[in-house]
Amino acid sequence: MRQGLAEQARQSTTLPVEIGFLARYGLSPASLRDAALIAELTGVSADEALLKHGLIEEPVFYRALAAELGLPFLTAPRLSPGARYPESILTGLAPLAHGGGFVMAPQGERLVRLLKDFRPPRPLAITTPTSLRRSVLQAQSRAIARRAALELPHAAPGLSSYGGASIPQIATAFFVTLIASFSIVISPVATVALLTSLVSPLFLCIIVLRLAASILHIPLHPPFSYERADDASLPIYTIIVALYREKRVASRLVAALNQLDYPAAKLDIKLVLEADDRETMAAIERIKLPGNIEIIVAPPGQPRTKPRALNVALPLARGRFTVVYDAEDVPDREQLRMAVSAFARMPADVACLQARLTIDNTDDSWLTRLFTIEYAALFDVLNPGLAEIGSPIPLGGTSNHFRTTLLRSVCGWDAWNVTEDADLGIRLSRLGYRVSDLPSSTLEEAPITARAWLRQRTRWMKGFMQTGISHSRNLGSGLSQFGFWRFYAGMALTAGAVLSALVYPFCTGLFVVLWLSERPHSQWGDVWYAGSLTLFLSGLGSIFIPAFVALHRRKLWRLSPWIALLPFYYGLVSLAAWRGLWELGTAPFRWNKTPHGLARTSRSGVLRSTRPMRPTPYR
Repeated sequence: MRQGLAEQARQSTTLPVEIGFLARYGLSPASLRDAALIAELTGVSADEALLKHGLIEEPVFYRALAAELGLPFLTAPRLSPGARYPESILTGLAPLAHGGGFVMAPQGERLVRLLKDFRPPRPLAITTPTSLRRSVLQAQSRAIARRAALELPHAAPGLSSYGGASIPQIATAFFVTLIASFSIVISPVATVALLTSLVSPLFLCIIVLRLAASILHIPLHPPFSYERADDASLPIYTIIVALYREKRVASRLVAALNQLDYPAAKLDIKLVLEADDRETMAAIERIKLPGNIEIIVAPPGQPRTKPRALNVALPLARGRFTVVYDAEDVPDREQLRMAVSAFARMPADVACLQARLTIDNTDDSWLTRLFTIEYAALFDVLNPGLAEIGSPIPLGGTSNHFRTTLLRSVCGWDAWNVTEDADLGIRLSRLGYRVSDLPSSTLEEAPITARAWLRQRTRWMKGFMQTGISHSRNLGSGLSQFGFWRFYAGMALTAGAVLSALVYPFCTGLFVVLWLSERPHSQWGDVWYAGSLTLFLSGLGSIFIPAFVALHRRKLWRLSPWIALLPFYYGLVSLAAWRGLWELGTAPFRWNKTPHGLARTSRSGVLRSTRPMRPTPYR
């Protein structure tokens, strides 16, 4: 017996201070040595390596710590209103209710200092980081909900959709509509000619951007061979995933995050759930989560949107970089390492890297085939091309990699915009930052049914309208911050995209009527007809050419016959735009949820709902 105790004592003297004491509480010396080795190789503290690699359960670790220090252990500490968010969580220290001292969940250097020189200045208790986080979120729920919803509107009211359209914007829209209505009755031909002449520069900008992006040679795979950095030099990377009614894909999500080629001890993963989403919480509870995944329950509040949930987690991000994923995503294994390497090569004004989204359940329906073509054109051709020419980029909703400090400095996401991704991309450009392309793919699941697709696209169109409204609310400020050309491009890619969708069926019908019917010849009439024909045919080219280029880059030529249906597909986009316009007036902040986990086919084999992705062994 004495020899066993002596061996444990010898092990505790050769191990890092932050875990050495565990030898006296039954943890195997082999596990402690493994944690010490992992910590040395990855450049983290030994307690982080031990916990994040699942070598010990969090409650077991902190109960042993409390016993070592002779302090009480609290499973659910009741905190005083003086607990601060996010400081109390990040420092691992919060005041207890009713003057009961402090509760602590020390990690890293704080844990080392506590064990080396334990002199508590006042009553102190120990708890786990999970319990402390849960208690702070509960104690400060109202303040956290208010901050997540209103930080941007309070800091920069002109950059948020919170206030909706301004009175001048509403008045302008009303008078333009009124005058156009009267004019169309009095002189329809002249009015149509005038209106098309006024909006043609906006449509022309969209066409030029799409065609310019298509002729640039941007390979699907990275043109550089990045050096694989050793694990110790890699920074901490935060991953945020907002979940709502995602029980079907919860296990696959954990498996996808687990297979990322990045040191587990340097992953700071935060799954954000809504307080009333019991089905997703139950699904998560059935999974044995890795030690680097935190569950954050967003306090109840308005609006009920994804960006509000992301804003709850952002202040708690510990990583130098932060990436946002969706619940159904399966990113490339090396995507985080590639992002770190790319950020290191790029100037400091590159605030975000947009990875390339690709649809995986392509063969589920005709709609998913067209969605695959659309996403390939957008993320493999248009966005990389826009980044190359320095245009603002409406971000996609996932696989956005940010410099965390810059993301915080712009107040995160606009909780009141239902396409927070597009708005953030435009806002970054307005504030002088750039978005660049990350040639790494993330598998996505497209809606299978027309109803699900229409609800999703209605939200997108409504959000693009909100983005256009918020960034044109003060034209003088917008022009001075963007500069003329970037302002022009930003408006074309958001408000212009919606406007083109709204008038698409009318312009198509008008084109057919005009060019199939006899018309009187005049000098100005011929010029107008020639200009209209050029614009219409160029618009068709801007639809088809990026699609063909994208299918070539993705080697998806089998989908090329479906390109012929794109004009019909954009007719459905027009329907969604009109629905979005209606919702903008009736339910501006409604979040139309897209269901996931329903895929029947998978090009990669990992998105089938009946055969979820098998987790790889946890590193």
